Amino acid sequence: MRILGIDPGTVHLGYGVVDGEQDIHMVTCGVISLPSRLPVEARLRSLYDRVGTVIAEHKPNEVAIEDPFVGHNIRSAFAVGRAQAVTILAAANQGLPIYYYSPAKIKQQITGYGQSDKQQIQEMVRIQLGLTDLPQPSDAADALAVAICHLQQSRMDRWLTEHIPK
Repeated sequence: MRILGIDPGTVHLGYGVVDGEQDIHMVTCGVISLPSRLPVEARLRSLYDRVGTVIAEHKPNEVAIEDPFVGHNIRSAFAVGRAQAVTILAAANQGLPIYYYSPAKIKQQITGYGQSDKQQIQEMVRIQLGLTDLPQPSDAADALAVAICHLQQSRMDRWLTEHIPK
């Protein structure tokens, strides 16, 4: 199964593609970066096109997206929500199933602790993917973490379906 993980943002959108049935390995990762001075509609159109290109090139089976964190900065959460919506549209237009994970769920799944910092996430992503170096930049590592989280959750859901009577 090939998963595209997305860490949404309107200036920096991280993406990571992983394969995994038994073992998990990285296919690619990166960041789509756009100038903040561009009008938001131009950035959103560019994100849509570029996420569509990643989907066309790597052909994921499913897409996992980090939900925006709504803390004290509502404006930032709203911008991330826009990037998330554009990503959802790009994936939906390709007929891909889409799954959503909160930042705390991703951290818990990857590190075993829901309040992990970026360095801990990068290190655990490096270990789980068998990489020699930390995945960089952190937006790409976060996207890989989203994809790994989804693979692990999917495995657990399948196991429960097969082993727990209804």
